[in-house]
Amino acid sequence: MFAVTILGNNSAVPAFDRHPTSQVVTLDGTNYLVDCGEGTQIQLIKYKIRRGKISHIFISHLHGDHYFGLIGLLNSFGLLGHQQELHVYGPSPLKEIIELQLKVADTTLCYPLHIHHITEATTLVDTDKMSVKCFRTNHRIECYGFSFSEKKKLRKLDLEKAKQMEIPAVFYDRLKDGMDYVRKDGLVVKNEDVTLPGEPGKKYAFCADTKYDESLIPHIEGADMIYHETTYLDNLRERAESRFHSTTRQAATIAQKAGVKKLLIGHFSSKYDTLEEFEAEAREVFPNTELALEGVCYEV
Repeated sequence: MFAVTILGNNSAVPAFDRHPTSQVVTLDGTNYLVDCGEGTQIQLIKYKIRRGKISHIFISHLHGDHYFGLIGLLNSFGLLGHQQELHVYGPSPLKEIIELQLKVADTTLCYPLHIHHITEATTLVDTDKMSVKCFRTNHRIECYGFSFSEKKKLRKLDLEKAKQMEIPAVFYDRLKDGMDYVRKDGLVVKNEDVTLPGEPGKKYAFCADTKYDESLIPHIEGADMIYHETTYLDNLRERAESRFHSTTRQAATIAQKAGVKKLLIGHFSSKYDTLEEFEAEAREVFPNTELALEGVCYEV
């Protein structure tokens, strides 16, 4: 399953039982952590997210509400005897910050930690199942969004036709990979004659902190689901602009112009104790909008 679990949906200050930004993208049992605000560890435990399945952590920018939980999580991995490699991606000062924190605490981790600098839009991770790319957003400091693209699924086997063409079962997996089959009599069985096209992979994009900026659209266009910040309701559009954040209708407009299928909104300002109006305003522009609620798992 390709899904996103929200751990934190608030902006700078924890309030009203909402926590700073963090979420987990899951594909076939592998967890990718996106941002790590204060309280992320507690949220992982609360919502039964297996920390040991986290192989990559992506930090969008170095405002505290997006990474102040990171050093605690890295330390806990060590205390719990974590062994597998852990890859952390973020703006270049992140490595220096983490190394200083470990140094002053005289902490030696028991697992390989690799901290990768992000300096431009590029592909960060490319596996046989998932491609993760980053892109710049328009925030007050250097900030990146992330897109998670599922690789195109294997071709589907037409079992009856495969049997008719006398293809042995041991070759079926290679048919799904797109290979042709050569029979003993020399006849070449074309792959497309015994298989059906696989489903296209799905895409999720995390747009991080940003003011309204249509330059994001090429990076998220056609996505099955995106997360876009909506720090303020639309009557505070000028405040959002001055603080490099977005409003409800601005996020919905980006989703509409990008032709995405679903919009999640979050990063709510602590000045709001209830969130229903956020969803209502965004839906006026983009009907398929939902609040990114903590603890909820959204299937892509």
